Amino acid sequence: MTADGDQTELEDQTAQDATPTKRPSAGGERVAAFFDLDKTVIAKSSTYVFSKPFYAQGLLNRRAVLESSYAHFLFMLSGADHDQMERMRANLTNMVAGWDVEQVKSIVAETLHELVDPLIYAEAADLIADHKIRGHDVVIVSASGEEIVGPIAEVLGASHTAATRMVVEDGRYTGEVEFYCYGAGKVTAIEKLAAAEGYDLSRCYAYSDSVTDLPMLSVVGHPTAVNPDRNLRREAVAKGWPILTFSNPVSLWARFQSPSSTTLAATAAVGLSAVLAGAISYRLLRRRR
Repeated sequence: MTADGDQTELEDQTAQDATPTKRPSAGGERVAAFFDLDKTVIAKSSTYVFSKPFYAQGLLNRRAVLESSYAHFLFMLSGADHDQMERMRANLTNMVAGWDVEQVKSIVAETLHELVDPLIYAEAADLIADHKIRGHDVVIVSASGEEIVGPIAEVLGASHTAATRMVVEDGRYTGEVEFYCYGAGKVTAIEKLAAAEGYDLSRCYAYSDSVTDLPMLSVVGHPTAVNPDRNLRREAVAKGWPILTFSNPVSLWARFQSPSSTTLAATAAVGLSAVLAGAISYRLLRRRR
């Protein structure tokens, strides 16, 4: 997704060492939970979700929508390996070159709750609320573009985001990437944030569905595989990591409209943002004990 030589070198290093050494921040005492987005927090690809409104607004043609649908089908069927991510990156950069950034932001803002809110896994919302109640920061880390990831993270009540940044000139995407938040790039973003916020990575948590996120999972003290693809499941079993299955996407707004007793408890503990992020799940808390 980039012509930058440093990024290519970084990705080559990822392929050579998919399990980096855990490096806690010096003197860090705070804890964060790092969540991948697609198939971990939401039930579909975040980029694919917006293909319909992008098409309606003239940003995509019919062929691009069909190609996006096919890529999403493969992603949902078997996940994404390194080669697939590289193809997706190349297709994305070619596709968005020349797009007006403000138009993209406007489309995302106008359609976010309609398109994304119903796709958020109830189990992920509960887990996010659990971390927030324990005083942990929540960070969404995704290879999707920051214009998409940022608004979704805000709905979830996340403290920070790390996402792919495209190069912008005169208000339009050039088709080049400033930072690709994938593989070792996710580790770079996490370590930079840990240094700035004082996170002790040996005490932090990470959640992902994809084997391509082994670097992110390996850099924290508490990694968990969520809806893992075949290769990540094999790695998780070998390393003794917890494996969770999220299968119940439920609108956060619907959950807010009919609060349960645990929702009210969450409200008392951390305020309205915890409600929007989801109620405490007794099942998850019991599993954690």
